[in-house]
Amino acid sequence: MSLNDPIVPVVTEPAAGAEAVLAAEPQPSLAAEGLPSRFCCFVTGTDTEIGKTLVSAAILHTLVAGGVRACGMKPVAAGAAMRDGELHNDDADMLVAESNVHLPVNITTPYMLREACAPHIAARIDGVTIEPVPIIAAYAEIAAASDAVVVEGVGGFRVPFSDDFDSAQLAEQLNLPVILVVGLRLGCISHALLTVEAIIARGLVLAGWVVNEIDPDMRFADENVEALAERIPARLLGRVPYLDQPTAARAAKFIDLAGLPGWPSARD
Repeated sequence: MSLNDPIVPVVTEPAAGAEAVLAAEPQPSLAAEGLPSRFCCFVTGTDTEIGKTLVSAAILHTLVAGGVRACGMKPVAAGAAMRDGELHNDDADMLVAESNVHLPVNITTPYMLREACAPHIAARIDGVTIEPVPIIAAYAEIAAASDAVVVEGVGGFRVPFSDDFDSAQLAEQLNLPVILVVGLRLGCISHALLTVEAIIARGLVLAGWVVNEIDPDMRFADENVEALAERIPARLLGRVPYLDQPTAARAAKFIDLAGLPGWPSARD
């Protein structure tokens, strides 16, 4: 399989290029009449430690609360420790905790790496090579068992996995609508806009973006959000305030994905 030959999972809406970036107004579900909605997304961020896991878990929390069979996937997790005889990563565990479809960890996280560092370095230390095929196969298994899948990326959008494979290429291979998490701190405007350009340049659908306030002392926070809203060609899906004790349930109250393709409506 070549990285230039994208695999389109049958349960998702295909990307159609920059012109397909979703408009600011909510879009109707494309699920067939009478069939349950299928919601799948790829969550990326402007950097590491900016709240991708919190937002991903919040999305799962809302789906599960609505009675949807939902599963989180963290394809590559760097920074794992042995507990109860198996490797655990805090981010991956948080997604598992908010899912109601539970599969073996080697499916929901095909690459569980010990060292908390850049994935290509952690993989080299563990003596493994991160490749797309195992991830795509695992995603297909998750999608077959679920009605909704939330895939969380690693770090920023272009984190390297190996010499010839990175997170952006994984997003292309999975071909899922992308939700961008913007960590609200000094410098986030440039980081966010460059990430948006990279997403659109790859023909992926930018489904929307979520602001996560990670710096409680940031000045001109509202002005930064306004500047981003004027420049990002997709809907702002929520603004999560700084939370002293962040949980998926608390964050979910500030995120609204209603109207995105596949998002379950009240009648589903």
